[in-house]
Amino acid sequence: MDIFKLGDKILDLLNAVFAFWNHQISLVFELLRQSPTAFKGGGPWGVIEGIEPVFVAVGSSLVVLFFVIGFCSESIDIREEMRFEVILRILIRLGLAEYMVANNVTIMKAFFTSVGNLVGLLTEGDRTTLKIAKEQADVIENLGFGESLIMLILAALLSIIVIICGFFLLYTVYFRFLKLMVIVPIGSIAFSTMSGNRMVAHTAVTYAKYFLSVTFEAVTMALAIIVCNAFINAGLPEFTGDYADWAKTLIYLCEMTFSIALTVGSVKGAQSLTGKVLGL
Repeated sequence: MDIFKLGDKILDLLNAVFAFWNHQISLVFELLRQSPTAFKGGGPWGVIEGIEPVFVAVGSSLVVLFFVIGFCSESIDIREEMRFEVILRILIRLGLAEYMVANNVTIMKAFFTSVGNLVGLLTEGDRTTLKIAKEQADVIENLGFGESLIMLILAALLSIIVIICGFFLLYTVYFRFLKLMVIVPIGSIAFSTMSGNRMVAHTAVTYAKYFLSVTFEAVTMALAIIVCNAFINAGLPEFTGDYADWAKTLIYLCEMTFSIALTVGSVKGAQSLTGKVLGL
């Protein structure tokens, strides 16, 4: 009897869940293309711009302090060590430090725009979306009561996992914006160390590396999502050749669940992966 066939209901549930996942992916891509200056209509960035002058004032004061530290460390014997090229190098370092302190937000905005444009190029046009293959959909639709009951339980578990992964994906992208906005004002203080000696200036280098890894994290996130979606839509694994059709479909859904979790894991570790790849 048709009343005992759950295939249509299972397909409706899977299609609804996959539509939710595709919507989350579209939302994530849209957010990754955005600059932090435009996030949430620019409201959070307005707060950062209001706070920034305080950090610039502190950083400008610290430039002088770190300059004195660097000068003292390089002038043990002024008559022997303070040659013209040494003085010129110190003054150039001082000028660069003051420029970076005063203009660090402008420089960061340029990076935000460049990364957003790069993500836009990766995600424009027809993207691979998550959907169930037609062959597997036909199998599910024609399942008997016993097999369809097992499939319904698995589909329910898959739905829960996809919903959790979808919200966690969105959380990771939001957290990236939070990290960027928190570290932007601190840049004025970090770049003030450029006026000191090499040991002191290491703080600015460390900050710049972290900033670049968080900024370019968006590109790694977009690539991870695109590649993982391609994994999901690649079809059945090769080792399913000897199984019954309903068992193949079970394995197919399990692989989809695994790949969705893999997508979230890849997005979560995007900053670490970006840092390793670029040597940051």
